[in-house]
Amino acid sequence: MPELALLGGPPVRSRPYPPWPQATQADRVRLLEVLESGNWGGYPFPNRLAAEVAERFAALHGARYGCLVANGTIALVAALQAAGIRFGDEVIVPAYTWEGTAAAVLAAGAVPIFADIDPDTYCLDPEAARRAITSRTRALLPVHLAMRFADMDALVELAVSQDLILIEDCAHAHGGQYKGRGAGSMGDMGCFSFQSSKLMTAGEGGAVITSRLEYYELLQSLVNCGRASLTDCFRRRVVGWNYRITEFQAAILMGQLERLGELSERRAQNAAKLTRLLQGIEGIRTLPPQPAVTREAIYGYVFQYRPPDERVSRDLFVAALEAEGVPCDGRFYEAVYRSDLFPARSEDFPQLAVGRERPLDYRDFHCPVAERAAYREAVWLPQFVLLGEEDDVEDIARAAAKVVENRDELAAAGEEYAGLKALSRAERPRLERHRNY
Repeated sequence: MPELALLGGPPVRSRPYPPWPQATQADRVRLLEVLESGNWGGYPFPNRLAAEVAERFAALHGARYGCLVANGTIALVAALQAAGIRFGDEVIVPAYTWEGTAAAVLAAGAVPIFADIDPDTYCLDPEAARRAITSRTRALLPVHLAMRFADMDALVELAVSQDLILIEDCAHAHGGQYKGRGAGSMGDMGCFSFQSSKLMTAGEGGAVITSRLEYYELLQSLVNCGRASLTDCFRRRVVGWNYRITEFQAAILMGQLERLGELSERRAQNAAKLTRLLQGIEGIRTLPPQPAVTREAIYGYVFQYRPPDERVSRDLFVAALEAEGVPCDGRFYEAVYRSDLFPARSEDFPQLAVGRERPLDYRDFHCPVAERAAYREAVWLPQFVLLGEEDDVEDIARAAAKVVENRDELAAAGEEYAGLKALSRAERPRLERHRNY
């Protein structure tokens, strides 16, 4: 039996996976056109390419209006502000997501309230969200995570019955559809990120889509320093900021939009093959199918590590799998309220204390499914590993099987011998500059 690469043996794979991001000659031509035009920024707003990308992106997802912004976090902040979320309002968010989802709520002056996730999708559990509702709750902020959608039927019903705003975090769901409806089109607004690891990227950037004109007009004013929107039917005046995207970013996004369908189909085909290959490996559980997803968007391929015993932790399994040449992560996300990237205290965010007998303390939260995913179970593979050929996918399964077959050797070595250290999220970036996520 071959020795694990983590312990000095030869890896299953030594060649790299396809690069990400990817550029084409058409991207170079568009960037040069912007450069030579001298019209580089986000003003006049919306600039020519930014307006075209926003319109086409919204239409792809079945929404009437689109507004490009500086990044995905700003997309969430602007959407919350446009929806009328006020200081001290509570917004329910999933406990298992990128910290920026909750940070955006704080930035908008509101209070993120964490609810647990569904064990089969890792998305917001509608019943957990229902239990989290109080008299202060004003919005739901579900996240379509990795390769699954939140249960939008139940969440829309909950929002309507409780008179709540519903904003979809679609940072992982570019081009995806749920029962034939595009990501971001089912709630009041949908927010997307174009950060470097995303399915569409301009390095940074974001978008908000909606079919409600009053929200669209407010979004435009908020993004464009408070200036009146182009249509100005509702004649609302607000203090705004410069949240605009540049024409260079819009030029890149045009090419990304044109290739999105082709690359998404390739990821979906390879993901289906990988699921078949992994299903026979002991201790690995693939996420159950979600029939409601009618067009897949796979930002990350996620499976669950459920070994027959606890001799080899999830983090040690991930370290061994990565040593075999498969880019992967276990603590890709944490339970946000436990993350060192979310040190939210009332001293810094007074909305956590106003009107309460004592300040909200996030150490009091406990979402067991999210914690199991974050610290024991979830294994994330970045989307670019699904952009290769069939043998690239087969290498992932071969490497996983090799680690499982050598579990006794790995357990005997122990985490300390294997050189594994549980780094904090704040410490990890300096060791992960070589990664694409």
